[in-house]
Amino acid sequence: MILQVSHLTRYYYSQKVHLSPHRLYLRPRETPRHKLRRFTSDFAPPARMVTTLDAADNVLAWCYWNDAVTAVNLSTEFEIETLDANPFDFVVRPDAAGYPFKYDADERTALAAFLWLPASETAERLKRWLAEAIPQAPQETVAYLDAVNNAVRRAVEYTRREESGILEPLATLDQGKGSCRDSATLLIAVLRTMGLAARFVSGYLYEPPPDAGTPAVPTAMHAWTEVFIPGAGWKGLDSTRGIFCNDAFVPVAHAAQGATVSPVQGSYYGPPSTTAELQADITVQRVDV
Repeated sequence: MILQVSHLTRYYYSQKVHLSPHRLYLRPRETPRHKLRRFTSDFAPPARMVTTLDAADNVLAWCYWNDAVTAVNLSTEFEIETLDANPFDFVVRPDAAGYPFKYDADERTALAAFLWLPASETAERLKRWLAEAIPQAPQETVAYLDAVNNAVRRAVEYTRREESGILEPLATLDQGKGSCRDSATLLIAVLRTMGLAARFVSGYLYEPPPDAGTPAVPTAMHAWTEVFIPGAGWKGLDSTRGIFCNDAFVPVAHAAQGATVSPVQGSYYGPPSTTAELQADITVQRVDV
């Protein structure tokens, strides 16, 4: 499917401020299943932009402003073709077809950051919770991952949370509700506790227009989890829906810890009485129908 995405972020300040260099994760990743056809960006006031790759091979743009400002607009637009219509179009390596399995030595070296275990108290609590949530865990790897993903979905009611930051896994579990980034972080902790390499993904999600009479939900960036399956590679799990990620998902950046790939990162410097306001406008449309 071909998707068109526009993303406008506006910052307003009550008086003139100077901006620190800003880190932007807004350009989607290009993979064999995600073909970027067009990408444009526009910043007002104009900024000097330096585009590079971060340590995880994500596209990272640094933006620099010299003059004081009272407002900033960050606008990006792109068109991308997504090819994951069948999220199960993969083959698991025979030695990993059943869970539990072990990564080989080379994989463990490459995946070290994504196997980092939660604190021992957290890990023990998550093991007990998972044993109660899935009393008869499937032995086949893909079925097991689906069961774990849906266990998190059942335990965490999705809610939009406008506050910045990500909740600790146990806080999300105890509250029984959280944003997509909270749910993804909980799933990562559960998977790592069970010996599976997992990472956080920030990106966009296409949702078909609602039926007549159903109110539309404002579009926002989305977050999900990827788990590494030998033979299949990194596969996406969306714990807010309990599904394997398909061609409706557009990854922008991945990381061992979600806070490091927030879409816009930076600060401002001004008088102590300065206040700031943020507005975001995102649209994700299908254009190949």
